Amino acid sequence: MKELLNIENPESLGKCPFRGTRIGGALGKQPQIDDWWPNRLKVELLHQDPPQANPLSDLDYKEAFEKIDYEELKKDIKRLLTDSKDWWPADYGNYGPQMIRMAWHSAGTYRIADGRGGAGQAMQRFAPINSWWDNGNIDKSRRLIWPIKQKYGEAISWADLIVLTGNCALEIMGFKTFGFGAGRRDAWEPDRGTYWGTEFWNGKTVYETSKHDHNGHPGEMVTRNIRWIGEPKDQYYDLENPLAATNQALIYVDPEGPNGNGNPLDSARDIRETFARMAMNDEETVALIAGGHAFGKSHGMVSAEEIGPAPEGAPIQAMGMGWQNPKGTGFGKYTMTNGIEGSWTPNPTQWDNSYLENLFKYEWEQTKSPAGAVQYKPVDPNAPKTPDAHEEGKMNELMMMTSDLALKDDPVYNKICRKFLDDFDYFSDAFARAWFKLTHRDMGPKDRYFGPEIPKEDLIWQDPIPKRNHPVIDSSGIKHLKDKILNSGNSISALVSAAWSSASNYRDSDKRGGANGARVRLNPMKDWEINRPEELKKVMASLESIAHDFNHSQSDGKKVSLADLIVLGGCAAIEKSASAAGISIEVPFTTGRMDTTQELTDAESFDWLKPVSDGFRNYHNDQVGFHIPPEHIFLDRAQLLTLTAPEWTVLVGGLRVLDQNYDHSKLGVFTDRPGVLTNDFFRVLTSMDYEWVPVDDKEMIFNLNDRKSGETRYKASRCDLIFGSNAQLRNIAEVYAADNGLHRFIKDFVKVWDKIMMLDRYDVKNA
Repeated sequence: MKELLNIENPESLGKCPFRGTRIGGALGKQPQIDDWWPNRLKVELLHQDPPQANPLSDLDYKEAFEKIDYEELKKDIKRLLTDSKDWWPADYGNYGPQMIRMAWHSAGTYRIADGRGGAGQAMQRFAPINSWWDNGNIDKSRRLIWPIKQKYGEAISWADLIVLTGNCALEIMGFKTFGFGAGRRDAWEPDRGTYWGTEFWNGKTVYETSKHDHNGHPGEMVTRNIRWIGEPKDQYYDLENPLAATNQALIYVDPEGPNGNGNPLDSARDIRETFARMAMNDEETVALIAGGHAFGKSHGMVSAEEIGPAPEGAPIQAMGMGWQNPKGTGFGKYTMTNGIEGSWTPNPTQWDNSYLENLFKYEWEQTKSPAGAVQYKPVDPNAPKTPDAHEEGKMNELMMMTSDLALKDDPVYNKICRKFLDDFDYFSDAFARAWFKLTHRDMGPKDRYFGPEIPKEDLIWQDPIPKRNHPVIDSSGIKHLKDKILNSGNSISALVSAAWSSASNYRDSDKRGGANGARVRLNPMKDWEINRPEELKKVMASLESIAHDFNHSQSDGKKVSLADLIVLGGCAAIEKSASAAGISIEVPFTTGRMDTTQELTDAESFDWLKPVSDGFRNYHNDQVGFHIPPEHIFLDRAQLLTLTAPEWTVLVGGLRVLDQNYDHSKLGVFTDRPGVLTNDFFRVLTSMDYEWVPVDDKEMIFNLNDRKSGETRYKASRCDLIFGSNAQLRNIAEVYAADNGLHRFIKDFVKVWDKIMMLDRYDVKNA
């Protein structure tokens, strides 16, 4: 370090040793663009995890996985789980419980509000999740299963291996799982866009600082360990929408109760809210907690302040493993994870009902762990004991957490627990189903699953769509139906709106939504204000009539679903609008969608797909308290639709001239020919003949005034303005605004339109 920085020479401090560039701010860090302009729109978030970062971008993962000897893979995992290693010895000689925790925490980041999180990309491998204090020592679990990953390599993703290892762990301890679906594909860089909360940082961070004497000369380098940054821990925080944890760096809730207060009823409130936000009802919540705590133990033998930094802050020689423990061996009986010490059951490596039996049979009194955490022990000295995890022959008292007592004290949870106590088989099935949902919730439709253990049963949270039971239409049928649609009396705007409303609710985070199934005609989507419900009702009536007549007139049995017809209507309307602009183009259309039913639609969970703000249709609901600039939420929606910056830009320019605002307002409709697919939006946006003037101090709506006459020619929102304001987006807009840009604009718009219509077609993509 001395040689690199030349501490003796103050002028060298803060300079890059390789290029001589001055480094501002903290040692080793120069100001970045976000430091200078923290409120800028981060368009680069649309281009995360590019193919260039993926060494397996040419891999057909499904083909590779299906070549595995699946039974041998599971045998390899199960052998490893009882082969204790000296560098991290297994509790009770069985790694099963800690592997269940690894899989649970990988999946447990999922949240229903925006579908982000979950096990789907193995984001547990990257910051910030890999260094959350609630994920303490999971880095060791992944290193323990590295020999399996090394053996099978690219044929199984980390994301699939983590979940499958959790399943194998349950099975070796006597539990029958519900099934397993492979198909998760790994990410290859950290997620830079997901908001995980700002309440306080619970990690342990290492900062290098330099002391200075009174003349400002640098002194010795020092290391400072920080555990809590921000507000004090004893201040209570309500959960922040859309998060599914009580605060940043937790998977769910503080096991000691809110901010460590030891109050079971307060804990129950947090549990109910957090589990609901990750799509679990009360019974599923109890099943997961009671089922998970049937295994293993918690670790709290050493004070948290003594544990070393998390993986992202660990020194280079730690090779990516954090939380180094200075006490004793640093592992085994000295292990520190969440600060609570002990096991819930007398048989921590065997599936049984003793967790619930003991929770209800005994009274529990509050005590403290060796690390000082709040926990509970039985009042009755004759209560069963639990074997020590590492000292043979030693027996310890049972332990419960505040979050465990919440199941007993909350009247609703209590009733569910007693049902599980009375019927162990029912409890086992409930836990199996809840575990399967936990670990598969973010995978989307079953068409994405592969492998030999996929359950045959369709589950409501998988958004099932009936299998196609008829031949699909051919090119002549498509042409015939296009003519019928265009002569149905529906406007270009109305047809495009119906198709867009059907498809654009898709979100790539958990693969939900999309045009397949035609749920836009069902509750709750048909009544969403953003979908123009009255206009949509008329379009659906005419399309249903066209479908009925067509399907009853075909002698060859070919049929068209309403889901296909809705999309086809949008395609036909776009072709007509392009023709009106002087460009002849065929919009791609892929048949094969099917119509689902109201009974196969979980209306309550689908309502989470309703936008709070949607710049594509200039919709923003201020009543929900989502006080974020609309253009930032707009970027988020573009990311959920997997759009690149050019795709986002050209799509908005097309939707504006096609008159797609949810309320038919003229915000951003910079054309005198609405319904014609022109590049007028971009030509006006980039013109210096106009100036933008906010209509009030809120700066949400703007007048576009002629510079010479002062006349207001157009009106616009922030979601329009951003494409001329943001430097990256403006440069893209200028491509389409050029005199020779019309053909490229229409070609690119049609391409991205087809992409949106096909986002949920995993029946085609995975065929």
